[in-house]
Amino acid sequence: MSISSRFAVGIHILTLIEFNKEGVTSSEFLASSVNTNPVVIRKLMGMLKKSGLIEVHPGIAGAKLAKELSDITLFDVYKAVNVVQENELFSIHESPHPDCPVGRNIHNTIEPLFTAAQLAMEKVLRSVTLEDVVKDVATKENIS
Repeated sequence: MSISSRFAVGIHILTLIEFNKEGVTSSEFLASSVNTNPVVIRKLMGMLKKSGLIEVHPGIAGAKLAKELSDITLFDVYKAVNVVQENELFSIHESPHPDCPVGRNIHNTIEPLFTAAQLAMEKVLRSVTLEDVVKDVATKENIS
């Protein structure tokens, strides 16, 4: 099991919108790059719009970023596409046996560790902007 691919696809969408800002970035265009169905892209674009990250207008093909690249963090994307709920990145199994010393204590032992790990990951995501992603892709493609 892994974090939903919505997060990676959300970053992909925003990055491609920036790279194609002179063109029309339709859901079909985005879907061809992601290699998925345009319906999936439209659903994610709705989430990104609701979070104020992109501007789209029904009936008009295309999307554009609603903020500067440097003002969009990966944490913003992570939250926009509903990857996980607050402090629920890691699931803990239900109802361990209370008569077992491990079963009795495992939740209280690992839950703070899981919370700390999620907070650490989210701290990293807050420190990386879409501008960082765009610059890295441009460097890899030798685009200035």
